[in-house]
Amino acid sequence: MSDVVGCAVGVDIGGTKTVAALVDAGGGIIGRAVEATPGSDGPDAILATVLRLVRAVADGTRPRGVGVGSAGVIDHRSGVVLSATSVLRDWAGTPVRERLSDMTGLPVRVVNDVHAHALGEAWAGAAAGAESVLMIAVGTGVGASFVRSGEVWFGAHDVAGHLGHIPAAAAEGRPCVCGRTGHLEAVAAGPAICALYAERTGRTVTDVQEIVRCAAAGSAEAAGVLAEGGRALGAAVGGAINLLDPEVVVVGGGVVGAGELWWAPMESALRDQLLPTTAGIRVVRSKLGSDAALAGAARLVLDADRKMKERH
Repeated sequence: MSDVVGCAVGVDIGGTKTVAALVDAGGGIIGRAVEATPGSDGPDAILATVLRLVRAVADGTRPRGVGVGSAGVIDHRSGVVLSATSVLRDWAGTPVRERLSDMTGLPVRVVNDVHAHALGEAWAGAAAGAESVLMIAVGTGVGASFVRSGEVWFGAHDVAGHLGHIPAAAAEGRPCVCGRTGHLEAVAAGPAICALYAERTGRTVTDVQEIVRCAAAGSAEAAGVLAEGGRALGAAVGGAINLLDPEVVVVGGGVVGAGELWWAPMESALRDQLLPTTAGIRVVRSKLGSDAALAGAARLVLDADRKMKERH
Protein backbone atom coordinates (compact mmCIF):
# COMPACT_ATOMS: atom_id res chain seq x y z
CA MET A 1 0.00 0.00 0.00
CA SER A 2 1.11 3.56 -0.70
CA ASP A 3 0.49 6.35 1.81
CA VAL A 4 -1.02 9.20 -0.20
CA VAL A 5 -0.16 12.17 1.99
CA GLY A 6 -3.21 13.62 3.68
CA CYS A 7 -5.81 11.75 1.66
CA ALA A 8 -9.21 10.66 2.96
CA VAL A 9 -12.31 9.06 1.52
CA GLY A 10 -15.40 11.23 1.17
CA VAL A 11 -18.82 9.59 0.81
CA ASP A 12 -22.12 11.19 -0.21
CA ILE A 13 -25.19 9.06 0.62
CA GLY A 14 -28.19 10.37 -1.28
CA GLY A 15 -31.68 9.10 -1.86
CA THR A 16 -30.90 7.85 -5.38
CA LYS A 17 -27.15 7.31 -5.52
CA THR A 18 -24.15 6.91 -3.26
CA VAL A 19 -20.76 8.27 -4.33
CA ALA A 20 -17.32 7.80 -2.79
CA ALA A 21 -14.09 9.54 -3.74
CA LEU A 22 -10.49 9.63 -2.64
CA VAL A 23 -9.76 13.27 -1.78
CA ASP A 24 -6.28 14.75 -1.51
CA ALA A 25 -4.95 17.29 1.00
CA GLY A 26 -6.02 20.20 -1.21
CA GLY A 27 -9.58 19.05 -1.78
CA GLY A 28 -8.91 17.51 -5.17
CA ILE A 29 -10.74 14.37 -6.27
CA ILE A 30 -8.30 11.58 -7.11
CA GLY A 31 -10.80 8.92 -8.07
CA ARG A 32 -14.46 8.12 -7.53
CA ALA A 33 -16.99 5.27 -7.60
CA VAL A 34 -20.79 5.34 -7.61
CA GLU A 35 -23.70 2.95 -7.10
CA ALA A 36 -27.45 3.33 -6.79
CA THR A 37 -28.49 3.74 -3.15
CA PRO A 38 -30.52 0.68 -2.09
CA GLY A 39 -32.68 2.88 0.12
CA SER A 40 -35.69 0.58 0.20
CA ASP A 41 -33.51 -2.34 1.34
CA GLY A 42 -32.57 -0.80 4.67
CA PRO A 43 -29.38 0.15 6.55
CA ASP A 44 -27.46 -3.10 6.06
CA ALA A 45 -27.70 -2.80 2.28
CA ILE A 46 -26.84 0.90 2.32
CA LEU A 47 -23.75 0.38 4.48
CA ALA A 48 -22.65 -2.61 2.38
CA THR A 49 -22.82 -0.32 -0.66
CA VAL A 50 -20.71 2.29 1.11
CA LEU A 51 -18.13 -0.34 2.05
CA ARG A 52 -17.77 -1.51 -1.56
CA LEU A 53 -17.31 2.05 -2.77
CA VAL A 54 -14.76 2.89 -0.06
CA ARG A 55 -12.73 -0.18 -0.92
CA ALA A 56 -12.91 0.66 -4.62
CA VAL A 57 -11.55 4.20 -4.29
CA ALA A 58 -9.08 3.47 -1.47
CA ASP A 59 -7.52 0.46 -3.19
CA GLY A 60 -3.74 0.60 -2.82
CA THR A 61 -3.71 3.58 -0.45
CA ARG A 62 -3.87 4.27 3.28
CA PRO A 63 -6.54 6.93 3.70
CA ARG A 64 -6.71 8.82 7.00
CA GLY A 65 -10.31 7.81 7.36
CA VAL A 66 -13.79 8.03 5.90
CA GLY A 67 -16.00 11.12 6.01
CA VAL A 68 -19.69 10.71 5.24
CA GLY A 69 -22.32 13.21 4.23
CA SER A 70 -25.74 11.62 4.52
CA ALA A 71 -29.33 12.58 3.95
CA GLY A 72 -31.18 12.94 7.25
CA VAL A 73 -30.55 14.63 10.58
CA ILE A 74 -27.25 13.34 11.96
CA ASP A 75 -25.80 13.53 15.46
CA HIS A 76 -22.38 14.80 14.36
CA ARG A 77 -20.71 13.63 17.57
CA SER A 78 -21.86 10.00 17.57
CA GLY A 79 -22.62 9.60 13.86
CA VAL A 80 -26.10 8.25 14.62
CA VAL A 81 -28.96 9.13 12.27
CA LEU A 82 -31.56 11.00 14.34
CA SER A 83 -34.24 11.16 11.66
CA ALA A 84 -34.64 10.52 7.94
CA THR A 85 -37.31 10.33 5.27
CA SER A 86 -38.84 7.08 4.09
CA VAL A 87 -36.63 7.19 0.97
CA LEU A 88 -33.97 5.55 3.17
CA ARG A 89 -35.96 2.85 4.95
CA ASP A 90 -35.19 2.44 8.68
CA TRP A 91 -32.20 4.80 8.34
CA ALA A 92 -33.20 6.66 11.52
CA GLY A 93 -31.38 5.17 14.49
CA THR A 94 -28.51 3.74 12.43
CA PRO A 95 -25.11 4.19 14.14
CA VAL A 96 -23.33 4.95 10.86
CA ARG A 97 -20.03 6.05 12.38
CA GLU A 98 -19.67 2.99 14.60
CA ARG A 99 -20.71 0.47 11.98
CA LEU A 100 -18.57 1.88 9.17
CA SER A 101 -15.57 2.16 11.45
CA ASP A 102 -15.96 -1.54 12.36
CA MET A 103 -16.39 -2.47 8.68
CA THR A 104 -13.45 -0.44 7.32
CA GLY A 105 -11.07 -0.38 10.27
CA LEU A 106 -10.72 3.38 9.74
CA PRO A 107 -11.76 6.50 11.65
CA VAL A 108 -15.18 7.71 10.45
CA ARG A 109 -16.98 11.06 10.73
CA VAL A 110 -20.61 11.60 9.70
CA VAL A 111 -22.64 14.77 9.08
CA ASN A 112 -25.74 15.84 7.17
CA ASP A 113 -25.09 16.09 3.42
CA VAL A 114 -25.73 19.86 3.21
CA HIS A 115 -23.14 20.46 5.93
CA ALA A 116 -20.71 18.37 3.89
CA HIS A 117 -21.48 20.49 0.81
CA ALA A 118 -20.85 23.67 2.77
CA LEU A 119 -17.51 22.45 4.09
CA GLY A 120 -16.42 21.51 0.59
CA GLU A 121 -17.30 24.91 -0.90
CA ALA A 122 -15.69 26.71 2.05
CA TRP A 123 -12.50 24.65 1.69
CA ALA A 124 -11.91 24.29 -2.03
CA GLY A 125 -14.88 25.79 -3.81
CA ALA A 126 -16.69 29.05 -4.44
CA ALA A 127 -16.07 30.35 -0.90
CA ALA A 128 -12.45 29.29 -0.49
CA GLY A 129 -10.66 31.76 1.76
CA ALA A 130 -13.82 33.24 3.26
CA GLU A 131 -14.03 33.42 7.06
CA SER A 132 -17.78 32.71 7.13
CA VAL A 133 -20.01 31.02 4.57
CA LEU A 134 -23.74 30.47 4.27
CA MET A 135 -24.44 27.54 1.95
CA ILE A 136 -27.90 27.12 0.43
CA ALA A 137 -28.83 23.85 -1.27
CA VAL A 138 -32.07 23.77 -3.26
CA GLY A 139 -33.06 20.60 -5.06
CA THR A 140 -35.58 17.99 -3.93
CA GLY A 141 -35.54 19.89 -0.65
CA VAL A 142 -34.19 23.18 0.69
CA GLY A 143 -31.30 23.09 3.13
CA ALA A 144 -28.61 25.40 4.47
CA SER A 145 -25.40 25.32 6.46
CA PHE A 146 -23.35 28.01 8.17
CA VAL A 147 -19.56 27.54 8.29
CA ARG A 148 -17.30 29.82 10.31
CA SER A 149 -13.51 29.46 10.47
CA GLY A 150 -13.83 26.06 8.82
CA GLU A 151 -16.32 24.76 11.40
CA VAL A 152 -19.98 23.93 10.82
CA TRP A 153 -22.55 25.36 13.20
CA PHE A 154 -24.67 22.29 13.96
CA GLY A 155 -27.00 23.82 16.54
CA ALA A 156 -28.00 22.45 19.93
CA HIS A 157 -30.04 19.59 18.43
CA ASP A 158 -28.17 19.02 15.14
CA VAL A 159 -30.97 20.57 13.09
CA ALA A 160 -29.32 23.91 12.26
CA GLY A 161 -29.70 24.69 8.57
CA HIS A 162 -33.24 23.45 7.96
CA LEU A 163 -34.09 26.55 5.95
CA GLY A 164 -36.81 24.67 4.08
CA HIS A 165 -38.86 24.46 7.25
CA ILE A 166 -39.23 28.13 8.08
CA PRO A 167 -42.53 29.89 7.29
CA ALA A 168 -42.87 31.45 3.84
CA ALA A 169 -45.75 33.71 2.85
CA ALA A 170 -45.82 32.28 -0.68
CA ALA A 171 -46.33 28.77 0.74
CA GLU A 172 -49.32 29.62 2.92
CA GLY A 173 -51.66 26.64 3.10
CA ARG A 174 -49.41 24.42 1.01
CA PRO A 175 -48.44 21.06 2.60
CA CYS A 176 -44.79 20.42 3.40
CA VAL A 177 -43.10 17.01 3.42
CA CYS A 178 -42.57 17.40 7.19
CA GLY A 179 -46.34 17.21 7.71
CA ARG A 180 -46.92 20.90 8.42
CA THR A 181 -48.05 23.62 6.03
CA GLY A 182 -46.69 26.93 4.82
CA HIS A 183 -42.99 26.07 4.88
CA LEU A 184 -40.47 27.38 2.33
CA GLU A 185 -39.78 23.91 0.95
CA ALA A 186 -43.42 23.64 -0.11
CA VAL A 187 -42.93 26.41 -2.67
CA ALA A 188 -39.18 26.66 -3.40
CA ALA A 189 -37.95 23.07 -3.76
CA GLY A 190 -37.82 21.39 -7.17
CA PRO A 191 -40.86 19.12 -6.61
CA ALA A 192 -42.85 22.10 -5.31
CA ILE A 193 -42.08 24.13 -8.43
CA CYS A 194 -43.16 21.18 -10.57
CA ALA A 195 -46.37 20.82 -8.56
CA LEU A 196 -47.19 24.49 -8.96
CA TYR A 197 -46.63 24.27 -12.72
CA ALA A 198 -48.97 21.27 -12.90
CA GLU A 199 -51.64 23.21 -10.98
CA ARG A 200 -51.36 26.16 -13.35
CA THR A 201 -51.27 24.22 -16.63
CA GLY A 202 -52.76 20.77 -15.96
CA ARG A 203 -49.54 19.30 -17.34
CA THR A 204 -47.59 16.92 -15.08
CA VAL A 205 -43.80 17.38 -15.02
CA THR A 206 -41.20 15.73 -12.81
CA ASP A 207 -38.13 17.80 -13.67
CA VAL A 208 -37.54 21.54 -13.27
CA GLN A 209 -35.47 21.45 -16.47
CA GLU A 210 -38.62 20.55 -18.39
CA ILE A 211 -40.23 23.73 -17.05
CA VAL A 212 -37.13 25.66 -18.12
CA ARG A 213 -37.50 24.33 -21.65
CA CYS A 214 -41.16 25.37 -21.69
CA ALA A 215 -40.21 28.85 -20.49
CA ALA A 216 -37.56 29.13 -23.19
CA ALA A 217 -40.24 28.21 -25.73
CA GLY A 218 -42.35 31.13 -24.56
CA SER A 219 -44.53 29.71 -21.79
CA ALA A 220 -45.47 32.54 -19.41
CA GLU A 221 -46.75 29.99 -16.85
CA ALA A 222 -43.40 28.20 -16.85
CA ALA A 223 -41.43 31.41 -16.43
CA GLY A 224 -43.85 32.50 -13.71
CA VAL A 225 -43.47 29.43 -11.48
CA LEU A 226 -39.67 29.52 -11.80
CA ALA A 227 -39.70 33.15 -10.71
CA GLU A 228 -42.10 32.46 -7.82
CA GLY A 229 -39.93 29.67 -6.47
CA GLY A 230 -36.84 31.85 -6.84
CA ARG A 231 -38.40 34.83 -5.09
CA ALA A 232 -39.60 32.72 -2.17
CA LEU A 233 -36.13 31.27 -1.67
CA GLY A 234 -34.41 34.62 -2.09
CA ALA A 235 -36.57 36.35 0.51
CA ALA A 236 -35.79 33.63 3.05
CA VAL A 237 -32.07 33.70 2.31
CA GLY A 238 -32.04 37.48 2.65
CA GLY A 239 -33.51 37.10 6.12
CA ALA A 240 -30.90 34.47 6.98
CA ILE A 241 -28.14 36.85 5.86
CA ASN A 242 -29.47 39.53 8.19
CA LEU A 243 -29.45 36.98 11.02
CA LEU A 244 -26.01 35.44 10.43
CA ASP A 245 -24.04 38.12 8.52
CA PRO A 246 -21.87 35.73 6.48
CA GLU A 247 -19.02 36.93 4.30
CA VAL A 248 -20.29 35.03 1.26
CA VAL A 249 -23.39 33.06 0.27
CA VAL A 250 -23.05 29.99 -1.98
CA VAL A 251 -26.15 28.63 -3.69
CA GLY A 252 -26.11 25.11 -5.10
CA GLY A 253 -28.36 22.17 -5.87
CA GLY A 254 -30.30 21.00 -8.89
CA VAL A 255 -32.72 23.93 -9.09
CA VAL A 256 -29.80 26.34 -9.71
CA GLY A 257 -29.57 24.66 -13.12
CA ALA A 258 -32.78 26.52 -14.07
CA GLY A 259 -30.52 29.46 -14.91
CA GLU A 260 -31.32 33.17 -15.01
CA LEU A 261 -35.10 32.71 -15.16
CA TRP A 262 -34.77 31.44 -11.60
CA TRP A 263 -31.54 33.06 -10.42
CA ALA A 264 -32.39 36.68 -11.25
CA PRO A 265 -35.71 36.75 -9.29
CA MET A 266 -34.04 34.82 -6.45
CA GLU A 267 -31.15 37.26 -6.09
CA SER A 268 -33.39 40.29 -6.51
CA ALA A 269 -35.72 39.10 -3.71
CA LEU A 270 -32.70 38.29 -1.56
CA ARG A 271 -31.22 41.76 -1.91
CA ASP A 272 -34.59 43.39 -1.27
CA GLN A 273 -34.42 42.01 2.29
CA LEU A 274 -30.88 43.09 3.16
CA LEU A 275 -29.88 45.66 5.72
CA PRO A 276 -27.74 48.47 4.25
CA THR A 277 -24.47 47.16 5.67
CA THR A 278 -24.92 43.78 3.96
CA ALA A 279 -26.03 45.19 0.59
CA GLY A 280 -22.76 44.32 -1.12
CA ILE A 281 -22.57 40.69 0.01
CA ARG A 282 -21.26 38.18 -2.51
CA VAL A 283 -23.89 35.67 -3.64
CA VAL A 284 -22.36 33.03 -5.90
CA ARG A 285 -23.17 29.73 -7.51
CA SER A 286 -21.62 26.51 -6.23
CA LYS A 287 -18.26 25.83 -7.87
CA LEU A 288 -17.81 22.16 -7.00
CA GLY A 289 -21.35 20.92 -7.60
CA SER A 290 -21.91 17.43 -6.22
CA ASP A 291 -18.17 17.07 -5.56
CA ALA A 292 -18.52 19.58 -2.73
CA ALA A 293 -20.07 16.97 -0.43
CA LEU A 294 -17.24 14.53 -1.14
CA ALA A 295 -14.56 17.13 -0.43
CA GLY A 296 -16.34 18.41 2.67
CA ALA A 297 -16.87 14.95 4.12
CA ALA A 298 -13.20 14.12 3.59
CA ARG A 299 -12.21 17.42 5.20
CA LEU A 300 -13.96 16.34 8.41
CA VAL A 301 -11.60 13.39 8.69
CA LEU A 302 -8.48 15.34 7.73
CA ASP A 303 -9.25 18.03 10.32
CA ALA A 304 -9.86 15.43 13.04
CA ASP A 305 -6.60 13.71 12.11
CA ARG A 306 -4.69 17.01 12.25
CA LYS A 307 -6.16 17.99 15.62
CA MET A 308 -5.32 14.59 17.09
CA LYS A 309 -1.68 14.95 15.99
CA GLU A 310 -1.50 18.46 17.43
CA ARG A 311 -2.68 17.13 20.81
CA HIS A 312 0.07 14.55 20.78
